[in-house]
Amino acid sequence: MSPPILYPYQRRYLADDARFKAGMWSRQTGKTFTTTLEAVLDVLEAETAGRVSRWTILSVSRDRALDAMDNGVKLHLRAIGQAFQALDEPLDVDELAHVVRIGQRGSYIRAVAAKPSTARGMSDNLILDEFAHHQDNRAIWTALLPVVSRPDLKLRVISTPNGRGDKFYEIMTAPDSLFSRHVVTIHDAVADGLPRNVDELKRAMADPIAWAQEFECQFVDEATAWLPYDLIDGCEDADAPGVYQGGPVYVGMDFAARGDLTVIAVLEQVGDVLWLRELIELRATSFAEQLATLDRVMRDYRVTRAALDQTGLGEMPVQEAQRRHGSYRVEGVLFSVARKLDMATALKERMEDKRLRLPVGNTTLRQDLHSVQRVAGPTGAPRLVAERSENGHADRFWAIALATAAAHQPRVPIEFKSAGQRVAAGLPYNSNWEGFYG
Repeated sequence: MSPPILYPYQRRYLADDARFKAGMWSRQTGKTFTTTLEAVLDVLEAETAGRVSRWTILSVSRDRALDAMDNGVKLHLRAIGQAFQALDEPLDVDELAHVVRIGQRGSYIRAVAAKPSTARGMSDNLILDEFAHHQDNRAIWTALLPVVSRPDLKLRVISTPNGRGDKFYEIMTAPDSLFSRHVVTIHDAVADGLPRNVDELKRAMADPIAWAQEFECQFVDEATAWLPYDLIDGCEDADAPGVYQGGPVYVGMDFAARGDLTVIAVLEQVGDVLWLRELIELRATSFAEQLATLDRVMRDYRVTRAALDQTGLGEMPVQEAQRRHGSYRVEGVLFSVARKLDMATALKERMEDKRLRLPVGNTTLRQDLHSVQRVAGPTGAPRLVAERSENGHADRFWAIALATAAAHQPRVPIEFKSAGQRVAAGLPYNSNWEGFYG
């Protein structure tokens, strides 16, 4: 007996005509196959009724977009016996769209690699294929939602999970979501007739966390994330950042000359708990401005110790910060693999002990803290890495880690008296520093 063209879980998904629909399906259960069939049927129905229907598939990559067309859209059209014209068309300066034109009224289905710029300017029904794996899917979401603002347009979001905290996680878990949601695990698909040997697949995967995510549709991020979202959740407090209470303060500063953010984290110790009183983000600012901001922090708080990133371009500003505020209060930290791991470990242990308080609802901070991943180095020792995005390069993570490290082994301030200025902060910027800091 030949297998059915569609299994019951696929037919249930197709029968759901909701305007906003999301599918979280196990790997290799036909989610792209089924969703492209829905687009094909919609276009053919529109052509028969004398209307125009247009669909755009936003895929993880150009290769994935081509695969959705070749093994989805074109496959369905050939099976139905529908003539079509296939071509590649420029979408913008450096992006091609794979397009299938159907009928004489201008209906089409096209697929393109997803990025925020390609999502703008469209007015089509949309399919977000493997959306949880799109780079910076929140920015893509912001750009594309107005595309389907017309009430006659539909949005389809399909993916396997990719950890917690991204937009797909919100779509699939929000209690007040507008989406009609379909979840199909490998067990659901097999129960509906999909011929797969679950035990064999699980033994071959040999990774419980990967199996839970890829085949059982669970939102897990413990596999590689240094700070899982559950750990971050446990440190969020509605009273943070709160008001400075005059206690000892520890500062971390991650310098950047261009591109990345310069971030200053201000932690006040209250009992044995550190509260994030300020998180200062400076983009595209001169070293003079960055140091002036640090001067303000040193004036406003009773800073016991400040740990500053001294790696690369940080060498000179750290020396200047030590000249202004004293080497007993300001430590330069070189970001070696071992030192980064030490700082990140101190931060993680403090969070596991619930001795760090973070503000609630700061999505950018949450994503930044979660962005640092643990990978195996060449010798097998763990290394910490993070992808660069428009929101930075884990700069907030490292500023807080620096401040936590400063609190972990605080130095004792040196008491002194002086008839002159306490520090040389009055040195004008037209000294020899100006060329570097200007």
